[in-house]
Amino acid sequence: MAESESRLLMLIDDEPAQSRLITALAAREGWRTLVVNDSETAIATLGTRQGMQLAAIILDQWVPGDDACSLIEELKTRRPALPVLMLTTSSSPLLAVDAMRAGATDYLIKPVAPDRLMQALRSATKHEAPKDELQPLTEKMPASLDFDAMIGTAPSFRTALARAAKAARGHGAVLIEGESGTGKEMLVRAMHAASPRSKSAMRSINIGGVSAGSIESILFGHEQNAFPGAFERQIGALQHCDGGTLVLDEIDRLEPDMQLKLAECLEQGIVRPIGARHGFRVDVRLISASNLPLADLVATGHFEERLYTAISGTTIVLPPLRDRPGDITALTRYFLARIGEQPGLRHHAISEGALQLLSGFDWPGNVRQLQSVLFRAAVYCDGETLTAENFPQLLEMVGDQGETISPVHEGAGVMLYTEDGNLRALEDIEADVIRLAIGHYRGRMTEVARRLGIGRSTLYRKLSDLGIDDAA
Repeated sequence: MAESESRLLMLIDDEPAQSRLITALAAREGWRTLVVNDSETAIATLGTRQGMQLAAIILDQWVPGDDACSLIEELKTRRPALPVLMLTTSSSPLLAVDAMRAGATDYLIKPVAPDRLMQALRSATKHEAPKDELQPLTEKMPASLDFDAMIGTAPSFRTALARAAKAARGHGAVLIEGESGTGKEMLVRAMHAASPRSKSAMRSINIGGVSAGSIESILFGHEQNAFPGAFERQIGALQHCDGGTLVLDEIDRLEPDMQLKLAECLEQGIVRPIGARHGFRVDVRLISASNLPLADLVATGHFEERLYTAISGTTIVLPPLRDRPGDITALTRYFLARIGEQPGLRHHAISEGALQLLSGFDWPGNVRQLQSVLFRAAVYCDGETLTAENFPQLLEMVGDQGETISPVHEGAGVMLYTEDGNLRALEDIEADVIRLAIGHYRGRMTEVARRLGIGRSTLYRKLSDLGIDDAA
């Protein structure tokens, strides 16, 4: 904290309410905030004594006096090393592309959650920050709402999807566990779309993004004058989602007293708003998500056992990407196909060397980080094909490890999916396997046949049937 106490943030924004909010959030971690209302003042401030102390800049897309991307370019020209974060209400990939090309470090969509803002500032300003291509982005391509968009063949991943698809057809509580970026949000959307409550209300609340003092009112609601500042009656999320689905993300961050109250509500099926004389019976399906294993938190006394029992009717664990390296190729091709459909971007192929490089990284940010890295590479690539050189920071971090990865083990030489995410025809996959084997064993057909577990005559018949030259 001592290090961050001297850090100065410049906020370029003319909305007083938003400026006060960001100033208060940044102050939680020791940031001082200098608010300027327009682009001219921001540029002039760079040359002042305060301007030389700046550690980061946040600008609102709608700041008056200049186009936001032009302002980013001007700021980066004058102070190339200064991180610039754009704040916007738009989730347009085209705007994300323009902001990145102008030099933006990150892209924050309003209303931004407190933890997301702090994470963006920490990533942008720590002395040994992740390289640009590995930093997170909040730009989001339109999310698919079905299980077919969940790409992967790893047994642990397919087991999780099977459990989710089965649970989606019921009405019971579901707990989804997995590290940040493993696809919990996407899985929730797929489950809701496949559920019998898909036409009913659904609301999602990130517990980590809500202050402890507000969460009770948000979940349970309150009556008018129930507490100072309660000027009107508010219906809570549990009552609002009666007949529908409520999603609680990062439920492991719920305060202990709220854990008990939520457990009692779920056990009784009755919601009692703050200040109300009686409760309301509700029928809500609860889907909870946690970055941490809740059973471990229960065992150490950091999570209420009654609540854990109430929310874990079905528990689904999404594995981290490092535990499913064979899926990286299929995920890469799927993401590149979707990225190529976005305004301002083109369709890119990817070389085998680049695929092996991606497979050699352990992806601490999981699938979300992989998508972000591919998005950045596609933005800056002028050619038709992404190569290892389009991932310079990854190339530096992984080094020569990519050359030692076994293509057979990682599946880098055999593509299981088409660009739209569907499985390729079996004979096409078989042809690729045979080509890979011929190349790997340098055309020694006896060895190829032995390794494939077939006879030489069968191998030559397959070569003929599949139209493969034995010199492939």
